[in-house]
Amino acid sequence: MYESYYGLCANPFQLKPDPHFFYGSKGHNRAMAYLDYGLSRGEGFIVITGEVGAGKTTLMRSLFQKLDANKIRAAQIVNTGLDADDILRTVAAAFGLPFENANKTTLLSRLELFLRQCDQQGRRALLVVDEAQNLPQRAVEELRMLSNFQTDDKCLMQIFLLGQPEFRRTLLSPDMEQLRQRVIATYHLGPLDYFETCAYIEHRLRTVGWQEDPRITDAAFSAIHDYTSGIPRKINTLCDRLFLMGYLEELHQFDGPELQTVIGEVQKEFGVPMD
Repeated sequence: MYESYYGLCANPFQLKPDPHFFYGSKGHNRAMAYLDYGLSRGEGFIVITGEVGAGKTTLMRSLFQKLDANKIRAAQIVNTGLDADDILRTVAAAFGLPFENANKTTLLSRLELFLRQCDQQGRRALLVVDEAQNLPQRAVEELRMLSNFQTDDKCLMQIFLLGQPEFRRTLLSPDMEQLRQRVIATYHLGPLDYFETCAYIEHRLRTVGWQEDPRITDAAFSAIHDYTSGIPRKINTLCDRLFLMGYLEELHQFDGPELQTVIGEVQKEFGVPMD
């Protein structure tokens, strides 16, 4: 709606994770470096945690764009509370293997055959598990067992785990000692600082052709950062509402008062600050 009014070619603040909009803050670049390091090692687990909306999924999709399909067969699953009995079926499905009515022994056999075929083709399997904080410990243990598939000189599957901060509690529990020994790197993705928040907003706007209409003042940037605490998804939600108001009110500058108006409307609608 407001895109054409401000001469933008697309919505700059869509909530769908899109690597096209990836902004390399200090934290996001460091997290990407850990992922690249993990890929260079070709074994074990990489764990990335962060608050809801911190950009973990966008980070991973940006990584997927860089992968060489001739060397890595990658699959991603988004966990919504899978138990130990379901995790192997979900992994098999993610790699395109038959899984219906298959017991654990059959699934493991199919996965091992698939991994060895990948190795014969000169490829390594990479599994990315999103929302890992929802996994029960038995399901995490099943994932650890998958990392046991290997040849004499290499692992056949590498696993990246993405989750909210509470996943660290699972990782640090006494029963997870064997998994911890296989984690080669872990990183917590924090919020953007004030200057990164400004740069993040401008990056997304310029990606869709922004010519500084509307103009965003320092006071507006400050209000955005204060209210969202530098969480990218919160920034997107607030800015989307701000630009909608700008379109409806025919504004070409956003200052502190405009931000307070939008923030007030959101708080009134939901009764609490945005999550």
